[in-house]
Amino acid sequence: MPEINTSIIPVKQKFATLKNEPKVIDLEAICVYVATGFFLDDDTFWKHKKVLRPGTKNILDSDGNLVSSSQHFKWHYKPDESLSFSDAVENFGALFEKIIDRQVGDQRVILPLSGGLDSRTQAVTLHKLNKNVSSYCYAFKGGYPEAKIGKSIAKTCNFDFKAFTIQPNYLWSKIDDLAKISECYSEFSHPRQMAIIDAYKTMGDVFSLGHWGDVLFDDMGVSDNLGRNDQVDILLKKIVKPSGIALAEKLWKHFNLDGKFKDYFTARIYKLYKNIHIESSANASIRAFKSTYWAPRWTSINLNIFSEVKPITLPYYDDEMCKFICQIPESYLAQRAIQIAYIKRRAPELAKIVWHQQKPFNLNTYQYNKTPFNLPYRVYSKLNRMSKDFIGKPLVQRNWELQFIGESNEAMLRDYLFKNSFIPKDIISEVFNDFKTKDKVYHAHAVSMFLTLSLWDKHFNNE
Repeated sequence: MPEINTSIIPVKQKFATLKNEPKVIDLEAICVYVATGFFLDDDTFWKHKKVLRPGTKNILDSDGNLVSSSQHFKWHYKPDESLSFSDAVENFGALFEKIIDRQVGDQRVILPLSGGLDSRTQAVTLHKLNKNVSSYCYAFKGGYPEAKIGKSIAKTCNFDFKAFTIQPNYLWSKIDDLAKISECYSEFSHPRQMAIIDAYKTMGDVFSLGHWGDVLFDDMGVSDNLGRNDQVDILLKKIVKPSGIALAEKLWKHFNLDGKFKDYFTARIYKLYKNIHIESSANASIRAFKSTYWAPRWTSINLNIFSEVKPITLPYYDDEMCKFICQIPESYLAQRAIQIAYIKRRAPELAKIVWHQQKPFNLNTYQYNKTPFNLPYRVYSKLNRMSKDFIGKPLVQRNWELQFIGESNEAMLRDYLFKNSFIPKDIISEVFNDFKTKDKVYHAHAVSMFLTLSLWDKHFNNE
């Protein structure tokens, strides 16, 4: 019988079928999907089709039916209390460099650069290892000029660099391709990399992607002795998207499912959280939950856009890195301390470049991002936003703002939404009108989910 072992954080979904389950749409799973933007646990669109869980050994029969499944890895928290912070940084550096060297070898590396720390940490390592790197950055048209930071990093490391601008309306010419790449397991308002997918073909041989570094190498913003019920409450707030619960409740009622959606959803989260057996650290426990149920089912889905063009590598996803995290005291992970120290030690010039999250400060000065030190920048930033608002060109911060707003975008959006035979037209109309006439930020998720379901209905609702 075939055996499939899944990674601790799988890059790609692997499916199996359940022999005794009916081949029908999983309506409860779809309600969770529209509330969160991703499928929970092993859910799919279908009752009989399941995703193999992370960190498991799975036995399938010749027809692809799941015979048995057992865990080969469980997230845990066993910190080495004898480890100094300095040694933790050195150990991280040695492991990170080993992983990246193993993953990319002598190939030309394609490195997306941002103003954050994950890709900057990769840049440090790739430069230290003397790898051949083609780097790039993208920004929204009318948005924050992110390329300025990426260009500075690339120049310091002597990397080739390209800056791309994500244009309005790109989604509609690529939406069917995007649906087939993602199989509609993620909503369409986020993957801006789809806009430049053709440019990747000539940039290099292999991607080095920095996804999930910000989760592994930071705390979760809670006290470590926070109670389990309070931890679940925080998870619920993190997972649910704006308008998600309201949208799920509409569908739950339409599907005539038992009880109330919110009760069902909350009970599922509580049950899944019981599988995380970490009692000594709320931060480690929440991180483990997100790495088990969020990373593989949301973050990983849009990685398919990269792998459609070139092979992908993810140093933060690596099994060794996940195991390393379980041994590091939470106080060392808090506030990105290890990554900051690594960059400052290995590449002090990169530490002097602006950190986007703490702009206009850098890794040496971000502690001053508080009143009164940041007051001049805050005043300047507010005046800049006000001036853009005054002339009718507010700062673009989200992909959907370029793809959903404006007459031509709304016409395309309406056309796709109302082609959906799975969702009743009256519910679609209500959601679409709320987006047009009310708080767009709040209702954008609902529109994006219905758009995704429309494409699923077109391409996959006949499996």
